Amino acid sequence: ISVSTGGIFETVENEPVNVEELAFKFAVTNINRNRTLMPNTTLTYDIQRINLFDSFEASRRACDQLALGVAALFGPSHSSSVSAVQSICNALEVPHIQTRWKHPTVDNKDAFYINLYPDYTAISRAVLDLVLYYNWKIVTVVYEDSTGLIRLQELIKAPSRYNIKIKIRQLPSGNKDARPLLKEMKKGKEFYVIFDCSHETAAEILKQILSMGMMTEYYHYFFTTLDLFALDLEPYRYSGVNMTGFRLLNIDNPHVSSVVEKWSMERLQAPPKPETGLLDGMMTTEAALMYDAVYMVALASQRASQLTVSSLQCHRHKPWRFGPRFMNLIKEARQSVFVFPQARWDGLTGRITFNKSDGLRKDFDLDIISLKEEGTEKAAGEGSKHLYKVWKKIGVWNSYSGLNMTDSNKDRSTNITDSLANRTLIVTTILEDPYVMYKKSDKPLYGNDRFEGYCLDLLKELSNILGFIYEVKLVSDGKYGAQNDKGEWNGMVKELIDHKADLAVAPLTITYVREKVIDFSKPFMTLGISILYRKPNGTNPGVFSFLNPLSPDIWMYVLLACLGVSCVLFVIARFTPYEWYNPHPCNPDSDVVENNFTLLNSFWFGVGALMQQGSELMPKALSTRIVGGIWWFFTLIIISSYTANLAAFLTVERMESPIDSADDLAKQTKIEYGAVRDGSTMTFFKKSKISTYEKMWAFMSSRQQTALVKNNDEGIQRVLTTDYALLMESTSIEYVTQRNCNLTQIGGLIDSKGYGVGTPIGSPYRDKITIAILQLQEEGKLHMMKEKWWRGNGCPEEDSKEASALGVENIGGIFIVLAAGLVLSVFVAIGEFIYKSRKNSDIEQV
Repeated sequence: ISVSTGGIFETVENEPVNVEELAFKFAVTNINRNRTLMPNTTLTYDIQRINLFDSFEASRRACDQLALGVAALFGPSHSSSVSAVQSICNALEVPHIQTRWKHPTVDNKDAFYINLYPDYTAISRAVLDLVLYYNWKIVTVVYEDSTGLIRLQELIKAPSRYNIKIKIRQLPSGNKDARPLLKEMKKGKEFYVIFDCSHETAAEILKQILSMGMMTEYYHYFFTTLDLFALDLEPYRYSGVNMTGFRLLNIDNPHVSSVVEKWSMERLQAPPKPETGLLDGMMTTEAALMYDAVYMVALASQRASQLTVSSLQCHRHKPWRFGPRFMNLIKEARQSVFVFPQARWDGLTGRITFNKSDGLRKDFDLDIISLKEEGTEKAAGEGSKHLYKVWKKIGVWNSYSGLNMTDSNKDRSTNITDSLANRTLIVTTILEDPYVMYKKSDKPLYGNDRFEGYCLDLLKELSNILGFIYEVKLVSDGKYGAQNDKGEWNGMVKELIDHKADLAVAPLTITYVREKVIDFSKPFMTLGISILYRKPNGTNPGVFSFLNPLSPDIWMYVLLACLGVSCVLFVIARFTPYEWYNPHPCNPDSDVVENNFTLLNSFWFGVGALMQQGSELMPKALSTRIVGGIWWFFTLIIISSYTANLAAFLTVERMESPIDSADDLAKQTKIEYGAVRDGSTMTFFKKSKISTYEKMWAFMSSRQQTALVKNNDEGIQRVLTTDYALLMESTSIEYVTQRNCNLTQIGGLIDSKGYGVGTPIGSPYRDKITIAILQLQEEGKLHMMKEKWWRGNGCPEEDSKEASALGVENIGGIFIVLAAGLVLSVFVAIGEFIYKSRKNSDIEQV
């Protein structure tokens, strides 16, 4: 039995043979070779070619084929021609089979029309499900022509039901130069883009995206074309870009792979075609749908017994009597077919069922495919090996069960170097000792060699672990990153937000407000805010510092006490009879008695006891002994207290700081204090709700021109030259105080925080950087790097365990007192000599 089919295909400029026509012939040839499928039936075909958009020609050729007697009509593909052919087939009750997306009609009553292309409403739902899965909040839809808005209407309606903002843009028609549009999207930071366009346009747009520098890991492109898998995407594989699409071709099935490979072999033997962006010999979805359509007609004709194809005339309006039955057989073809005995096979494009009311294909599976960089998976057939190198199936979408993502993130982290190997990353940083400094050299240095420091060593270690290449750039405005009242950011944070840099490796503090706009790795250094202030100058004790242990009042009281005790002793010694003695013991009857405690002797006794030296005078009476004992006890306490205090005063120079904590700073206004402008320390005080810190921020904000400094270097100079305290990170204070002994840290830490590597929000690098930092921490390399860059010459210990030697400046006054005493004694001796000489001369004269 011979069953004839008709095909009407449109010819396009620069394309000698239509892909659908090739697939049509390929399918008929394959079916006729497979005698197990159709042992008693042979398919024949009649092909007519028409010009694009020529609906009249399409109608005439359709009538010609129906006159020859065909069981089914395939094509054409353009919507205006389709409608003309469809109305003829519907009138004559001949099945009309379509394999391309067709503009939906309001009231489709064409009972003899089926379309193997998936229903547009279902694809639109699939796109929406994927957007919801990825949790995209802002999506840009770029469409080629107005039909794209119809195909994506479920997504376009989404903002009314979901928290999604959608920007809609149209590709320029004609020259297809989309770079001005892409430039706008880049400027608007539109990172999640859905393209609705043909695979030819997609191939051209991808080239332009690459030329615009938008083929990076921060962008995620989704293409609605079902031929994305067939495009040559080798140039974009290692860019890190996220690219996702749908695939209808059931490539996982080994039987499908064998058919695809046969197709590829035939295409590669054919003469070369114009550049379309497709891989050589790759079977497109259009071709696969046409293949499935021919197969369905073949299966239906095999089941139809006594099928008679008659000649039909368009002008007579006499329908084909077997038409309705044959149409039903086509729609039910999959329900009773086992094409291959060893496996159930629904078609190259998966399960095929039609809606009986409108002939549309509403139940189907779409593979979710994603571009991948490395590794190959075992392919079902050799011909599809390339697909497995470039694409990874990450899920399936079904028109009834919805989205089912099968890709797990676990296997992405098995080798952390995969996505970073040999990739060049832009690293933003800021000059800050010892993190990043200009390298001192006699020769001119270029690129990364210009810099050295802790952060450069950290970058080198991360690069060794992860395998990336980096280019260090200083932040343009020289700021870390803070938010102004309008919500705008500056500094390194802004460069990450604008994707001008991939990483920020600097003493960048992890804070709540920054974490909302950028991502941070785990901290590579922990620290806190503290106060940098200059050391107080040691007071010069002076040569008479030996007097300092006792206050002037005490010294006066001691002298008065000495005089008072001497007088009391003199009076009591005169009063008591036991202090009088006979100067001539040999003459016991003598009436002359003497007393040793004259006024001068009493004073000498008191001074001797005070000086811990004693005297030859010894009190004999109990009363005088009581006076002497009490005076000795008094002098013991006074001298012991003086000695103890003298040691403290002379061996330790008192260095008292006017401030000891943040509370002390907050309570006074004499010493000015502040922080680096637009840094995390400033932000901490600005956002703090603790009363002390609120008070300090009020002080700083009221004197912004003087309290806030541009950078740490400026702040350190102010601390050294003026009465100013700088609030800064403890690690920086530790570094500065190691190199400048005039500076010191005041008090403990005000807070606790960490420095982390900054990345743009959603960056794929963050987790890999974190793993590498944890590895460096466990190996002790972070500590070794800190020791290398922080260790300075060191300053002498302030609290030495050994007492310092006393100098002339400490006890020089004693020598002055000694000299004064010696000089006084000489003058007194001279006075005594003159006095005695005059007295003797007076006696001689008498």
